[in-house]
Amino acid sequence: MSIAKQIKQYVWIVNTLRKKKRMTLSELQEQWVQDEVADGNPLPRSTFNKYRDGILEMFGLVIDCNERTYQYYISNPDEVDDNLRKQWMLSTLTTGLTLTNSSAIKDDIILENVPAGYEFLPVIMQAIHQRRTITIGYQKFGFEAYTKPVDPYAVRLFRQRWYLLADNREHMAVYSLDRMLSATLTDERFRRPADFSSKKHFAEYFGVMVDGTPMEHVVVRAHGKMANLLRTLPLHHSQRELESADGHTDFAIDIRPSIDFISELMSKADGLDVLEPASLKEKIRGIMEAALKRNP
Repeated sequence: MSIAKQIKQYVWIVNTLRKKKRMTLSELQEQWVQDEVADGNPLPRSTFNKYRDGILEMFGLVIDCNERTYQYYISNPDEVDDNLRKQWMLSTLTTGLTLTNSSAIKDDIILENVPAGYEFLPVIMQAIHQRRTITIGYQKFGFEAYTKPVDPYAVRLFRQRWYLLADNREHMAVYSLDRMLSATLTDERFRRPADFSSKKHFAEYFGVMVDGTPMEHVVVRAHGKMANLLRTLPLHHSQRELESADGHTDFAIDIRPSIDFISELMSKADGLDVLEPASLKEKIRGIMEAALKRNP
């Protein structure tokens, strides 16, 4: 069996147990045949036990059996639920497999464009893992192309675009992979500071722009359905709810309000007001007034 087919079957078992919570082997086997996971072929106990080991290795998920009810269940669901990387991996595999099996309704599946530059991810990931310098070809909008050696620290996905955080020998910089022309692995090794944390580097910001914007205590007021949207999709990990009254809810966020954050606030302007700080309100007002002048 190909690795791709085996991974497909791992993903099916994980998703089925996550949805059903607990199932006996016979129930799992019945669902397996019904869903035609292996072209209608059954799931032998020996194969299932082998797949339990594979799922543990791939996702870190433990499939245990209740000795009283003989039901199988995932005993450590937080291994995925609390791990963004594993959530993305499972979600991506599930989506890919679903699309592969949906050719009959391909015209009814509406997708966004695939972000450019993803082809450089394998080289960049290898370089991050092995602490090796890469040489990138890069071209900003409106500028000449150039080649530069950089030490890659992390990658980040933001608004359907991949970004590389790297030390370019002058300062830490963020490079958009859709502006990258090439990425070549070198034999040169680099040392990353032991106390560096990619998550901490971005923690006080929204998005990828890390530009030294001063820290601010931001208070926003969400009207109507916008409050529920912010509850389910917080603007930032520091977001907390203050109070609700008369159809609106106030939220507080401690953040460095860079242009990425300002753009996000403006995209929600029909249901969101900025209450504090005054300087942020003025900045947003200035951007909107300039836009109105361009579009009288």
